[in-house]
Amino acid sequence: MHADFRTSFVREPNSLRHHPALVLNADYRPLSYYPLSLWPWQEAVKAAFLDRVDIVAEYDQVVRSPSTEIRIPSVVVLKDYVKPQKRVAFTRFNLFLRDEFSCQYCGSRGDLTFDHVVPRARGGVTSWENVVAACSPCNLKKGSKSLRQVSMNLRKTPRQPGAEELRNMGRRFPPNHLHDTWIDFLYWDAELEA
Repeated sequence: MHADFRTSFVREPNSLRHHPALVLNADYRPLSYYPLSLWPWQEAVKAAFLDRVDIVAEYDQVVRSPSTEIRIPSVVVLKDYVKPQKRVAFTRFNLFLRDEFSCQYCGSRGDLTFDHVVPRARGGVTSWENVVAACSPCNLKKGSKSLRQVSMNLRKTPRQPGAEELRNMGRRFPPNHLHDTWIDFLYWDAELEA
């Protein structure tokens, strides 16, 4: 057996590769909703061993060392509170999240890029207030023209989102896989319907 194959198999067995731990802040809210705050199982075990987190829920699978056996954590809560950031970084991901992953001209989802509402060629700046998510066909149609020149309208006026607003927006786009032990912690502070 090839040594590299053997060591990679021993370090990260396939069956344990897909057991991430949901990371909660000390107030029992996820550090982030989108992307969901997850750690690889190795990080969760290490943090628990170093007494930086409490284990709230576990998977059925275990990891073993010569002297101990531990169930893999599925939900961990930080012992020290991490203050959420107030400022929202101007990134492509956050822009798409603000625009709900849809073209701000036609509403389509999928192959998105971004567009300067006032084109840079006409003095437009790259800012929250001037950049929107756009599908490729709309972006090509608009080009470096004004919205009026191409008879296009924005679905909503672009603006800088607040941190809490973006966090709440992220809750509407859960990842493809949600483990059963995570559900209560993801939506415990959601408003209940009457």
